[in-house]
Amino acid sequence: MKTFIRLQIFFKYKELFYQLVSREIKLKYRRSILGYVWSVLNPLLIMLVKVIVFSFIFNRSIPYFPVYIIAGHMLFSFMSSSTSRSLGSVTGNAGLLKKVYIPKYIFTLATVTSEMVNFIFSLSALFIVIIINGVPFTWRFILITIPIIQIYIFCIGLGFFLAQAAVFFRDVVNIWSVVTTAWMYLSAIFYPVDILPDKVQYLVTHFNPLYFYIRLFRNFILGGEGSMEYMLRGAVAAVLMLIIGITFFSHNKNKFILHI
Repeated sequence: MKTFIRLQIFFKYKELFYQLVSREIKLKYRRSILGYVWSVLNPLLIMLVKVIVFSFIFNRSIPYFPVYIIAGHMLFSFMSSSTSRSLGSVTGNAGLLKKVYIPKYIFTLATVTSEMVNFIFSLSALFIVIIINGVPFTWRFILITIPIIQIYIFCIGLGFFLAQAAVFFRDVVNIWSVVTTAWMYLSAIFYPVDILPDKVQYLVTHFNPLYFYIRLFRNFILGGEGSMEYMLRGAVAAVLMLIIGITFFSHNKNKFILHI
């Protein structure tokens, strides 16, 4: 019953949601000469730097190394940017929340969704690199939508959790930048996971949701084993994170007005 009521409220404010998503995208590229072109150029330039830096170490052991790099970086970048911006999604709209009634979750949801739109734009960069590197196209390419949807759901849940936490503990903003940096190095974005010590490798491959999504994304592009296994792990992680995020956000949302 509560879920049905929440859906009714969301549809009531769907136009506001669309406007917020549009605003978030426009703000990101405001006063930028190249504008939306950066959604393609940025992952390409970062990939180029990392390929130059790491190719001498890992290039020989990883087929289609540039594709390997850009695929991992794109998913990490989406997670990092969507969750980092979610931190201020409630506090940054304090003035509006104090004046009129608006479902508080809609700001966080719009923030994560706007980053997903940017991610979809950036897929053009990925396909450019795939074509240049001669990666054969197969029917498995269409399955990349699975890890994309999973990480989107995961980031919505994580975004809800971080947004409500930032209302009460502003230090979360600074702590999260350290967490995402550590998370990047523990997700095998620019190195093969098998170079890690056995214990660390086990933790990364069994308990790191970001690794699940990157591994699955790469498998559908480059081929690889264990797709079903990581598909299930990714789904479980996404649903659990969504439940955690919604639970904490719903429990604390009525206290926001006292702290923003």
